[in-house]
Amino acid sequence: MMTPRMNIFQAAPDAMKGMLAVEASIDASGLEHSLVELVKLRASQINGCAFCIYMHVKDATKHGESDMRIHLLDAWRESPLYTDRERAALNWTESLTRIAKTHAPDADYELLKTQFNDKEIAYLTVLIGAINFWNKVQIGLRAVHQVEENAAAA
Repeated sequence: MMTPRMNIFQAAPDAMKGMLAVEASIDASGLEHSLVELVKLRASQINGCAFCIYMHVKDATKHGESDMRIHLLDAWRESPLYTDRERAALNWTESLTRIAKTHAPDADYELLKTQFNDKEIAYLTVLIGAINFWNKVQIGLRAVHQVEENAAAA
């Protein structure tokens, strides 16, 4: 079992207030909540952040996201369950999350522009940067997600 290394909210409260302000601006940006959760969940899958995957699956399902779309998110390219807008956002999410390999190619940005205006692209890009930040913080500091009684392995 992993043991958390520290509580960053206690150790760096001013920095966390800043990040929470970024999150509030994303929430107020006009991007659809379902899209925001898919982006957060996909980046968290790529980065392997169990804490964030748990949190964003819970939040997505609480707001009506289907179990099947969550289960198929890792294979979104092969599934017809995602809209063109979601596909463009997920593609951009993967491009920026894997930036050391992709270098955010023009083709990915051009695809994004077919579905989003400049303001939306700006907030989507901030969102992707923010979730990658949270993934690194939670993995690095060994955050452990909640375990529900009926969800624990027998």
